[in-house]
Amino acid sequence: MQKKVLVIKLGTAVITDKEGKIDQAVIKKIAAEVAVLSQSYHVVLVSSGAVGSGKSFFKNYKGSITERKAAAAVGNPMLIQLYHKYFSKYNITVAQALCERHHFSNRKQFLQLKETFHEFWQNDILPVVNENDLVSNIELKFSDNDELATLIAIGFDADTLIICTSAGGLLNNDKQVIPYVDKIDATILGFVNKEKSSVGLGGMLSKLTSTKLAASLGIRVVICGLGGTLPLGNALEGRAGSTFAPKSSNLKARQKWLASGSITIGGIAVDKGASKALHNRKSLLTVGIRKVNGNFVAGEVVQLLNEEGTIMGVAKARISSAEINQQIAHKNIIAAHADDIVIF
Repeated sequence: MQKKVLVIKLGTAVITDKEGKIDQAVIKKIAAEVAVLSQSYHVVLVSSGAVGSGKSFFKNYKGSITERKAAAAVGNPMLIQLYHKYFSKYNITVAQALCERHHFSNRKQFLQLKETFHEFWQNDILPVVNENDLVSNIELKFSDNDELATLIAIGFDADTLIICTSAGGLLNNDKQVIPYVDKIDATILGFVNKEKSSVGLGGMLSKLTSTKLAASLGIRVVICGLGGTLPLGNALEGRAGSTFAPKSSNLKARQKWLASGSITIGGIAVDKGASKALHNRKSLLTVGIRKVNGNFVAGEVVQLLNEEGTIMGVAKARISSAEINQQIAHKNIIAAHADDIVIF
């Protein structure tokens, strides 16, 4: 029986101490538990902490984009060395996988990434993933590692995505962890503190945005902390953190890959007629397009927005944004084929 995929995202705040340095006791704890989970799952570890651990080497660090890139370049090898140190005790080799957005937006590159990860798992190698901050295009960066972990979970058709946070889960107004969430609605969003972590990029709102997308595509998501014994195992069994129920999804792997592109910089706003046609599984014609947001080329995945500005789905563009703007008045030009459209 083939193992299911488990994606574990570790936030900066949960693996660093008060001084921003990597907490080796936490890495040791993670290694011990992931070693056990690896017997039942193909595990992907998405680890923050590179910037947090590297920034102390810079004079008058202010957190600019250039400083963050440089700090990540210093911190990444330090981070992977620690993972190697503690996972090697369980005869698990770690591989550093530095990803960029184009590895996900380009189908061919994504399939190559997927094949490489399967090669890792066949040889008992644990992929430790982070963004390649040093060379990532500023406009095409992942918003944070919550987004990166979500894209991996969706693209790899993961069974579960665990997002580890210092909060220990989603808290209600009494600061108590909500153990189970059936649906992310206005009530759930009302519990969220809009502030981001002081050491990382993400906050709870970012985590819920990623969680909503993953759950809508059939992936169970658990937001939890790393306190107590066996925190990851307890999270998987619903005994710790906040579990978000997955929706039933019949999407094929390629469609899930398309859907993962819903976190993107490009978008196409459509009129009511086009919106109705898309819900009836028709292709998108340029005549139904009201506006194009951002710049994209043919083959890239873009958001589809209705007249209210709400994301209704995603599509692989058949022509570029420039070509759409040129052809917007023509009726029979296909901007996206029905087979390349996923409506949420």
